[in-house]
Amino acid sequence: MINIKKYKIPNHPGVYFFKKGNEVLYIGKATSLKNRIKSYFSNDLKEKRGPFIEEMISKATSIDWEKTETVLEALILEAKLIKKHFPKYNTEGKSDKSWNYVCITKEKIPKVLIVREKQINFLESRFLDVKLQAIFGPFTNSNQLKEVLKIIRRIFPYMDKVSSKSMNYSFYRQTELAPDILTKEGKRIYLLNIKNIRSLFQGKKKMILRNIKKEMFLSAKNKEFELAGEYKRQYFALKHINDIALLKNNDSSLYSGLFRIEAYDVAHLGGKDMVGAMTVVESLGNTSVVVKNEYKKFKIRTRTGADDTGALMEVLERRFTHREWRYPNLLVVDGSTPQINVAKRVLRKIKITIPIVSVVKDDRHKPKGIEGDRKYARKYESEILLANNEAHRFAITFHKNLRRKSFLKNKKI
Repeated sequence: MINIKKYKIPNHPGVYFFKKGNEVLYIGKATSLKNRIKSYFSNDLKEKRGPFIEEMISKATSIDWEKTETVLEALILEAKLIKKHFPKYNTEGKSDKSWNYVCITKEKIPKVLIVREKQINFLESRFLDVKLQAIFGPFTNSNQLKEVLKIIRRIFPYMDKVSSKSMNYSFYRQTELAPDILTKEGKRIYLLNIKNIRSLFQGKKKMILRNIKKEMFLSAKNKEFELAGEYKRQYFALKHINDIALLKNNDSSLYSGLFRIEAYDVAHLGGKDMVGAMTVVESLGNTSVVVKNEYKKFKIRTRTGADDTGALMEVLERRFTHREWRYPNLLVVDGSTPQINVAKRVLRKIKITIPIVSVVKDDRHKPKGIEGDRKYARKYESEILLANNEAHRFAITFHKNLRRKSFLKNKKI
């Protein structure tokens, strides 16, 4: 067992490693290396992170880390190192085909895309004129990756859609400070942006800063003051990356009062086009918000007919295979005792303890009561009803869209 007291861990962003001898067991990123690493040695580790991570900690014999200047750089470095070491406790039980990658296309006007591994070959085969010049990843958290690219795009504007009919130019021009690629100078700046994005994902931030500074002075010397001003903006933005949007999901120890509620519902029409949905509500003090970028949709694969409890079981089993998703503090299901029992069965199987409540509906599908853990039902009644309502709405919308597609497909046949 590791003696955490002997380590002088810095209070700094970075990437950490749990090792067994020379073998890297697990790699993670942190806003504060000190807070994050210490969280693995709390008494409630199993409840917070699950038995899989608990097992990893029991096997680890040492800890190491690498500091970064920002959380954004930590996330990029984490992906690079996972690809290099392929640690057991990052990858076991999770298909790498479901991970996200950042791809840069090899075109006259390259695009920057988020692509799942299983879609990479499909992308090149569908758009025959599109090849890829660079692939970075895997990234284990899709929401954080999207935030990373939002930050990068504000510094180095880029286009992000491949189409055989359009270059996505009109949308790209709405991006603040995007260079006009229809001009010679604008195209040169755009290609330099792509080069810098590629270098950033390679961990070459210092080199990018040197190159931008060189371009800035060269432009000023040539009296291209507008261009020099753009390079100055990029230099400053890169030196002072505002990655506050990455903090919440990256280091939960900074948000120990944040209460996460996940709600689940199933929708179908007589057992056809059956789907499941997961929604998230987070509560902090007197404030509660829906977290729509963490909603999840599930096409039911293993059940036929109007098997609501069976479908719920499949959704929950699939959800809890994602160890990289933060576990909820409260789980909400739509229904009554049968749904609660299904949820308990799934959690018992994976040895996780999470309070469960169900929202009981009347004949008009309106909430008439909350069953299950009474303590949480009383304390979080409004949040439970909000999460449940969102799950029902989200599931119904997904089901209708799927049903519409099925109808159109059958109509063509």
